[in-house]
Amino acid sequence: MPTQSVTLHTAGTHLNGDLTLPDDATGLVLFAHGSGSSRHSPRNQAVATHLNDRGFATLLLDLLTPAEDQTDAITRRHRFDIPLLAHRLTGAAHWLTARTTDLPLGLFGASTGAAAALITAAESPELIKAVVSRGGRPDLATDALPDVRAPVLLLVGGHDDTVIKLNEQAAQQLTAPHELHVIPGATHLFPEPGALEEVATAAANWFTHMTHPH
Repeated sequence: MPTQSVTLHTAGTHLNGDLTLPDDATGLVLFAHGSGSSRHSPRNQAVATHLNDRGFATLLLDLLTPAEDQTDAITRRHRFDIPLLAHRLTGAAHWLTARTTDLPLGLFGASTGAAAALITAAESPELIKAVVSRGGRPDLATDALPDVRAPVLLLVGGHDDTVIKLNEQAAQQLTAPHELHVIPGATHLFPEPGALEEVATAAANWFTHMTHPH
């Protein structure tokens, strides 16, 4: 399945991404990477490959420029700038839908990227049809949570105690359909055997609802 490198001109900057568009794709999933990560994240690449196999197009996107990424590696300043990440993710969503108008769009957010995804979903309810959070920090999108209209799946490792609590608190703020799925025995990055496969399968099933809502 061919993957093409793309450059998005959005939100006043240039962002690099990898777009995979299967033949007869039924939906499109935009990835928002978490703190200290990039489109080269092996975890998100593994999930994206599974989604491609299930008939979804995917765009793995760097929300920071290379220069910002270098600064962030030292200062960690940008990775928690959720409004910046969300602004760029929203711009990317509009960029994508202008080019693939007939495909329903979902967001897959990891760590702080999940907060950006939820803000984008709240700000663009006409665009975003589903959201999946992996080991996410939805608590960092608190003000936006009641305005999210898309169904939200919160995936958390069973041994990721702090993040479980943060996801439980965030789930109480959501008014959209949502589910908290705890993966037994998994830690924050889901390195345990079978854990990431469970993430990928649960995400694919969730996104399938947006392409076949009834």
